[in-house]
Amino acid sequence: MVFKVFYQETKVRNPKRETTHSLYVETDSEAQARIIVEKNTTYNIEYIEGLSKAALEYEQKEPDFKLSKF
Repeated sequence: MVFKVFYQETKVRNPKRETTHSLYVETDSEAQARIIVEKNTTYNIEYIEGLSKAALEYEQKEPDFKLSKF
């Protein structure tokens, strides 16, 4: 399943909606997605969302869409 991970680039500042970024990870569970991102980045994870087939198709239409490889 593909998960969309919403994050802040730093853990030092309070999160602001305007500075929230996202990346996409393919894994078996939300817990694994969190572990992968936490292990390989210094990002402050805000939220992880599992994408349905329809949501994934919508996200893939964006020119910046790409699965993150760790």
